[in-house]
Amino acid sequence: MSARSIATANISFGLVSIPVKLYSATQAQSAISFNLIHDACGGRVKQQYICPREENKVVEREHIVKGYEFAKDRYVTFTPEELKALEEKSTQTIEIAEFVPLESIDPVYYDKAYYLGPDKGGDRAYRLLGEAMRETGRTALARYAARGKQYLAQLRPIEGGGIVMQQLLYADEVRPFSEVDIAKTEVKEGELKLAKAIVDQISNQTFKPEQYEDEVKKRIQEQIQRKVDGQEIEAAPEQPQTQIIDLMEALKASLARRGKSAPDAGASQQQPAPAGAHAAANDGAEVERKPARRAPRAEKKAGKKSSG
Repeated sequence: MSARSIATANISFGLVSIPVKLYSATQAQSAISFNLIHDACGGRVKQQYICPREENKVVEREHIVKGYEFAKDRYVTFTPEELKALEEKSTQTIEIAEFVPLESIDPVYYDKAYYLGPDKGGDRAYRLLGEAMRETGRTALARYAARGKQYLAQLRPIEGGGIVMQQLLYADEVRPFSEVDIAKTEVKEGELKLAKAIVDQISNQTFKPEQYEDEVKKRIQEQIQRKVDGQEIEAAPEQPQTQIIDLMEALKASLARRGKSAPDAGASQQQPAPAGAHAAANDGAEVERKPARRAPRAEKKAGKKSSG
């Protein structure tokens, strides 16, 4: 069963125009939501708008207009016609502005994604654009207008010869990381060695999204069905957690959970062995021979005393 397109557009690539169809790349998995119910009768309650200036008087929808707050508690209102005039006109054109390396776009700017497919008469040009980006290792930055807004988007080739249009956030929509406080701390060589061992231990070459599912949503759905069937909800058992304060011990324990021994992370930081420590590592025969060598000296000394 083929997917249904949600819109049509044209990619403007220099003087080339590529007719395309837009498809939703994702499908909404509606979150589990609960309604507000009147406990006395079991009916669903409704929301109302009130005006606090008139003693919380209920305001009907026909008396509600939209306004913009330009100062504290000061608004300028707009009619539906004025709001319509403010909207960006849809052009159905995805206009490429420039090409940039794929890695130059931080994924934090990613928003909603759409699949693009060639429309009638656009197959060759569509394939050409995708192959050109693939060969050069670059993606396109484009603008397009829809639903009264102008969007910034990235066009990138994907496996199989397709093209994805990734809607991007504007710069003023992404908060700078400089707002996050990070203390300056030293990364110790031994701890880094253990952390890298954990990374290697649970690494894979490819991302397989089918291996992951929303386990919390699945559990809630099961409990809701129990409630519908007249059964009691079972509380999820609490998972015991071991609290390890020492970072090095936590890293070693993480490796041990998967049956791996920790590498010698502190070998370069070990102190020299105390005197006599090597004797304990020698085989038992050598340890036993030492008293045997001392015995004759002790007897000889005793003989001298007796003769004196």
